[in-house]
Amino acid sequence: MKSGGELVVDALNKFGVERVFCVPGESYLPVLDALFDSGIETTICRQEGGAAMMAEAWGKTRGVPGVCFVTRGPGATNASAGLHIAAQDSSPMILFVGQIASTSRHREAFQELDYQRFFGGMAKWVAEIDRADRIAEMVSRAWHVASSGRPGPVVVVLPEDTLTDKAEETPLSPWQQTQCWPGDIEVQRFLKMLSTAKKPLAILGGSCWSEKAVLQFTRFAERFELPVACSFRRQNLFDNLHDNYAGDIGLGCNPALLQRVREADVLLLLGGRFAEIPSQDYTLLKIPEPDQQLVHVYPQAEELGKVYKPTLSILASPIAFCEMLDRETPEYRPTWSAAAGDAHRQYLDWSSLDKTLPVAKTMRAVMQHLQETVPVDTIICNGAGNYTGWIHRYWRYRTFGSQLAATSGSMGYGLPAAIAGKLANPEKTVLAFAGDGCFQMTMQEFGTAVQAGAGVIVLLLDNGMYGTIRMHQELHYPGRVSATDLVNPDFSVLAGSYGAFAVTVNNPNEFPDAMAAARAATAESGCPALIHIKIEADALTPTLSLSSINSA
Repeated sequence: MKSGGELVVDALNKFGVERVFCVPGESYLPVLDALFDSGIETTICRQEGGAAMMAEAWGKTRGVPGVCFVTRGPGATNASAGLHIAAQDSSPMILFVGQIASTSRHREAFQELDYQRFFGGMAKWVAEIDRADRIAEMVSRAWHVASSGRPGPVVVVLPEDTLTDKAEETPLSPWQQTQCWPGDIEVQRFLKMLSTAKKPLAILGGSCWSEKAVLQFTRFAERFELPVACSFRRQNLFDNLHDNYAGDIGLGCNPALLQRVREADVLLLLGGRFAEIPSQDYTLLKIPEPDQQLVHVYPQAEELGKVYKPTLSILASPIAFCEMLDRETPEYRPTWSAAAGDAHRQYLDWSSLDKTLPVAKTMRAVMQHLQETVPVDTIICNGAGNYTGWIHRYWRYRTFGSQLAATSGSMGYGLPAAIAGKLANPEKTVLAFAGDGCFQMTMQEFGTAVQAGAGVIVLLLDNGMYGTIRMHQELHYPGRVSATDLVNPDFSVLAGSYGAFAVTVNNPNEFPDAMAAARAATAESGCPALIHIKIEADALTPTLSLSSINSA
């Protein structure tokens, strides 16, 4: 006989869980005790939102559910920020929440909350385990729901008495990932549509990808000379310097690429939903029936036709679909053979640092130096803010798994994601980009990075304001700046107080030496480093200045 807490941890072990992220709470003490000698690494976080973001990023980078434990009430509500990211980013994740004893339900007991009502709109499934002998069953179901179809978050609620009660251990066989495979008839229909196309385009997005699938689709694109774009914050799904790469469709998109989407006669949407950001506020494709012949490949039937009515719906995961495409070879020379090269040249021109404002000297120097010096498999992490425009447009992602960014647009994501990315890939360089407003959403997790030995490098871009909101104020409410100025700490002193390497960069010429010192420090100590970079407040974006708005 084992306690419910032991049974929860045993089930996680059976599913191969290597690491959990948590903020400890008395509501799940039996689980914490069982983790003590379980062999599962426990990353102790500072706030539940950061813990949930780390679990989401782990799921995103590993392709299996990231696991997070939080306590009841405030702990659970804090964690909702990370759960929302997992929902909108289609990332597999399981959030375990401690709960009051079942004998005290419906009395508004201490920190009592109805988790079904609270999480029901953003989780794939919310369930409370009412008996210890059902723990293996329910954890197994949670794992399968989180990772099947369109992946997403699952919430499992653990009452105190369930965790202290005793039950026999239930055997669990090893888990295997299942894929939703397309029918050969559908694949052949797609290929026939492609054979008669004049201006085809592929857009890659979503989750359910693998390094092998990316390679297989790359080979397919080469054989069929197909232009390939990536959806918002999914640029690591295709080598950005490949001759077939057309760019990313997201915020601040290349107008030439948007026109290419509008003029496409066959549009392959593989893995993504083409939501508000890539669709340019739902204007790029007509709803419900696009002008283009739309081929939508997605692993969950409910999404096919939900917004856009496809010419051809294919219920399949990107991994399975790319496996099928890898067998296909064209029997003709595509009539669009020059299109991929033209699209790539347009991307290279658009992503040239020569296209930036003269006043944006610091960020241009930062991006130029990083392009020239960091490894091609560096993992780039970011939250939200105008500073991300520099990464979206000018960073050239080369390898699968090199991007951890929230399509939900959540501020504060960069640092927690970087911690998870580094713990999952200790041999790789991991950079966390964060604005000063973005960083302060989760900056307490810098202590988590120190304690966990996650040697990330934080590039903190400080312009003393919430830049995105200030930009919109200046554009729509000129002369009425409100609630966007920030009084900031000395971030390098803050990071240094943890014993980490930290330095402040006041002008562009100082960055190369600061970056070299940070890389050396993290390599030697295994601890994180922070580079506090003072950037020009006038440069709101790479191509828009505050002064140009005010003078208009």
